[in-house]
Amino acid sequence: MRRIPGIIALVFVMVACGGGGADQVASTPTADAPTPTSEPAVTTAPATTDASTPSEAGAIATGGAAAVATAETDLGEVLVDGDGFTLYLFENDSEGQSACTDECTDTWPPLTGEATAGDGADAGLLGTISRDDGSTQVTYNGHPLYRFAPDEAPGDMNGQGVGDVWWVVAPQGEAIKGSDAEGGAAGY
Repeated sequence: MRRIPGIIALVFVMVACGGGGADQVASTPTADAPTPTSEPAVTTAPATTDASTPSEAGAIATGGAAAVATAETDLGEVLVDGDGFTLYLFENDSEGQSACTDECTDTWPPLTGEATAGDGADAGLLGTISRDDGSTQVTYNGHPLYRFAPDEAPGDMNGQGVGDVWWVVAPQGEAIKGSDAEGGAAGY
């Protein structure tokens, strides 16, 4: 009989902690607790042309939709991702093949996922390649696209001209080789 109070306490803890299962009756919300409007849903959304499609925080390799749009900068219009971060091309890449692998991707994360055209981007220039790790990298005019990890905010172009092989990309798909500041270009 001594086990019954322990079992009752265990049931109480499970219900209080939400361990009551799928058929548990929800309690009435109090004035202090916000009432959720809906349960978050995990879905696979179809590709869009909305430039505001965000990429996953901290990672460009989302596996989902990867929007490419344009933004106006001191260097003219350049390609950006769905979050407004500058996109770059690597001159050492060859069409259909990325030369940035292993540790290189720590500094230059590839833009991966299903390519979608946002504002200013030419959908006809978008494509993808298969990377050695099995992911799908977005290309523009045949150039694999990357972000620069030290770019901390949309508009940063700190990767411009790094090693004289990393360049921002024009909406026509060509490298913009120039800089208005030593060590990188100004943002937008």
